[in-house]
Amino acid sequence: MAEHVLFVDDEENILNALRRLLADEEFEVLTATSGEAGLEILRNTPEMAVIVSDQRMPQMSGVEFLAQARETVPAALRIMLTGYADLQATMDAINRGGTCRYITKPWQDHELVQTIRDAVAQYRLMNENQRLTHIVQKQNEDLQEWNNNLKSRVLEQTTAIRKQNDDLRGLTCRLKGNYKHFIEAYVALLELRNREVRNHSINVSNLAVTIAGKIGFSGENTESIRVAALLHDLGKITFPDRILQMRPEELRDGDLQAYQQHPVRGQMAIDLVEDLQEAGELVRHHHERFDGQGFPERLKGDAIPLGARIITLADYVDNQQQRSPQPLKNGELLEKVKVGVKRMFDPDLLPVLEQILKDSADKKAAPELKELVLEPNELRANMLLSKDVISGTGLLLLKQGTVIDDSNITALRRYNMLDPFPEGVHVITGDEP
Repeated sequence: MAEHVLFVDDEENILNALRRLLADEEFEVLTATSGEAGLEILRNTPEMAVIVSDQRMPQMSGVEFLAQARETVPAALRIMLTGYADLQATMDAINRGGTCRYITKPWQDHELVQTIRDAVAQYRLMNENQRLTHIVQKQNEDLQEWNNNLKSRVLEQTTAIRKQNDDLRGLTCRLKGNYKHFIEAYVALLELRNREVRNHSINVSNLAVTIAGKIGFSGENTESIRVAALLHDLGKITFPDRILQMRPEELRDGDLQAYQQHPVRGQMAIDLVEDLQEAGELVRHHHERFDGQGFPERLKGDAIPLGARIITLADYVDNQQQRSPQPLKNGELLEKVKVGVKRMFDPDLLPVLEQILKDSADKKAAPELKELVLEPNELRANMLLSKDVISGTGLLLLKQGTVIDDSNITALRRYNMLDPFPEGVHVITGDEP
């Protein structure tokens, strides 16, 4: 049975546009012009996979509708359509309606279509996961019942159970991988709003993870730093373009106050996700200064979480590179950092940064290999990317400096089919393609 996607909006022209946009998809689109009508559809429609509701509707708001929809069809994924100004309504939709995400209006057609496709795919994956769980439970019961049967029968069923468990582990790994890639893709979409700082979040994340590794962070704590560094500017999503294009030191009065709220907004946006709460704490404090003159809480010295201190330093280093008309030499970069030591940065992190820059310089001094521009089907494992890989619509797929493996190559070939690259893939290698 095909899954259903329900759109609820009091404007008929919007619903008509959504029907046309999704006419060729592998799911059935249903529409309602009010919350009450939408609830009636939910009570009478099996396999409701996704519910998308506008926030501003007469009689019943989107938050109220999604809260009731959650009780009627708890398995369906819920998405809010909202404007940039409706931040409180969006948070209410997350808390009361259990929305998995929101889409801003006006939307980009291809982004909306992909969001709905991903939500339907997630619904299918959850159903499949539940089905497999039931199978494993049933087979465990059968195993107990057949305990006195022939040895061959027991071995046969045990093998089947192991296979099901392997499938479940594979699904879990896939969910974790999708979670990681979703965060990276979301960050790439955010940075499209300000092309002058493209790759900033990924650069900050890479440097922060390297620093954390040098000072002996565990894998779990390093992952929190990686995610926090990727999402450290998430709170800027509500900024108008005017503020995004200005440097912090240029902001005044209300603009400055709004800017200083973005770490808290970033934490609030992800706090509902339990696995992101530790990262959210680091997002909140990444603008604190070592001398206590930062924001939002004016923490000082060791009172600032170490992960946040690392992100502060990595953020500053990449900002200096981004703003410089020419790439800064390592010595120039270190001098800028030294000016801020004890005032902005933890002085214990300076030797770590010096070592990282030295290691980077040593790598660049190594003999250069051949640089080639290849098609995705010509790529081989262990090639080094000499240039960022950008999709046809401008999304960063892999960063310069990545040593590609077989999984990267498979992904790049698929991405090229979906969103063809404007040029080939730039690699450094000693082998012919």
